[in-house]
Order: sequence, then structure tokens, then C-alpha cells
Amino acid sequence: MRGMSTSLLGLIAASLLVASAPAGAQEVTREDIVRQLSRFETAPTLDLPALKQQTQERSKIRSRNEPPPQKRTPIAPELMRLPTFNVDIQFDVDTPIVRPESYQTVGRIADAMVYADLLPYTFLIVGHIEANGKRESNVILSQRRADAIRDILANTFKISVKRLQSIGLGEEQLLDPSKPTAPINQQIQIITVAKAVEEAAAPSPAAAPAPSKQAPRKHRN
Repeated sequence: MRGMSTSLLGLIAASLLVASAPAGAQEVTREDIVRQLSRFETAPTLDLPALKQQTQERSKIRSRNEPPPQKRTPIAPELMRLPTFNVDIQFDVDTPIVRPESYQTVGRIADAMVYADLLPYTFLIVGHIEANGKRESNVILSQRRADAIRDILANTFKISVKRLQSIGLGEEQLLDPSKPTAPINQQIQIITVAKAVEEAAAPSPAAAPAPSKQAPRKHRN
């Protein structure tokens, strides 16, 4: 091994990396993200607090007539018509803690958000969970995960918090309803939702009034 050339060692290392990469894995690029999210046309009428409340209430339903996960109607169909980028983010099991290997992916999302084509827009980060466990708990976990991505973008990658919102839909809007327990249903979605509000230019300070020209007073003797 000592006499082995550096180039040969490099080839061996590269082959090992390829062999250990997950089958079908594809690296997320900034260009992919920009291309998907820049197709914005019309802002939806979106009431996030109301949608959060509705999601929480629906997740608590215990009716026998409640349809199975694969037959539930989407809780926020308006989001499905907006420019969206779906991404795999690795979290620790049942927590909102992002694994270190996913920080690079979040960094590329941040790079895309400051690219010229996306700079005028605001984004919604949507968390999802596969249909396992309690629906109510899944909504809570998905919200915490969406919040975690928002906070990393803002605190680590310095994306303005004014451009970021987050919501967790749990299993109430499965990304692949035909496979309710498939890993795809745990993806994070980045959705372009509106044009950023431009800051109004600071008004220039008012000019001081010109001193009035009065005739000098005559001094009385």
C-alpha cells in the first residue's frame, strides 16, 4: 500500500463513495430549486392561522366514517397549484432535529432564495409526515420540522425572516396518497407564495424653513 500512487488511491476512494451512495440518489442543485420556484404567477388567498387551526382540528377526528389516509381530500389544495420544490431532509427519529448531512441541502435552498430570480419572493415551508402513529402527533411534529427548517434558513444562512413562513400538515395532505406510509410523505416542501413587500424608502428629512426676511427694528432713543 505504501508504494501505491496518489491517483490510484483517489480512484479507489471515489469508487467506494459511489458504491456507498443510495441507489437513485440525486444531488439537489441551486439551479433545480430556482427553476422550480421561479414559476410564480398569482398569489393565493392564504390564511395560515386558519389553515393551522383547521389541520389541528381535522387530525383529532375519531369518526368511524373518516376515510382512510389514501382517500382523504387535500386540506390545502391551493398549495398544490403553486411553484413547489420537494426535498428530502433527514431528521432524527420523531424529532425536529436536522441531521448534519442535510445542512448542505438546506444551504443550497438558501443559495437559491438569494438568487436574483427568487429574491423578490416569499416562501412557505411545509412539513409532512407519513401516515403512521397518531394523526394529531404527526401534525405537531410536522410543524416543528417546518419551523426548524425556517429557523436554520434564517439563523444559519441569514435569509430574512420576513420572507419565510412555515406550516405542518402532518398526514392531512399526503404527497403520495397511494402509498400513505412511504418515505416520500416525509419530504419538506418549499413553496413560492407571494411577492416580497418592498420596504418604503425613508422620507428625506424636512428642510428647515428659511428665515423670514424682516426689516431690522429701529432702536428708539
